[in-house]
Amino acid sequence: MKNTKQQTTTKTLADLYRAIDRQHAVTITYLKPGETEPTVRTIEIYEVRTTKNGGIVIVAMCRLRGEERQFHLSGIQTYTLHRIAYVLDRPAPTKYKRPAPAPADSAEALFFYELARDQDDADHTPRTLIQTDAALAA
Repeated sequence: MKNTKQQTTTKTLADLYRAIDRQHAVTITYLKPGETEPTVRTIEIYEVRTTKNGGIVIVAMCRLRGEERQFHLSGIQTYTLHRIAYVLDRPAPTKYKRPAPAPADSAEALFFYELARDQDDADHTPRTLIQTDAALAA
């Protein structure tokens, strides 16, 4: 068991990335924000993300709940790396939906269109580009 307070964030992330590469389960002691009692979970890590404010989030399948969960790295108090292989199937990502065409009549409408458009890539699935689609050129 490794205590995250006694090592650097870089060392913790290196261990978690090693677990992703080898597809080994990790048991964490996790303290949710606003709670006083930590929980122990065995997870199968699939991704490490950064938030808009610079925090680090671990995306994993929780073996207790059998569903995808997100854990903030700052909430992980201790962790244990196992040699147990992954057993849960990750749900398929959502499909990309093409947004409505951009308005060309006013700058204000285009501004609000661009603000609303940022949310459509939240699932981080790559788009399939069709070479015959001329709208994607330029």
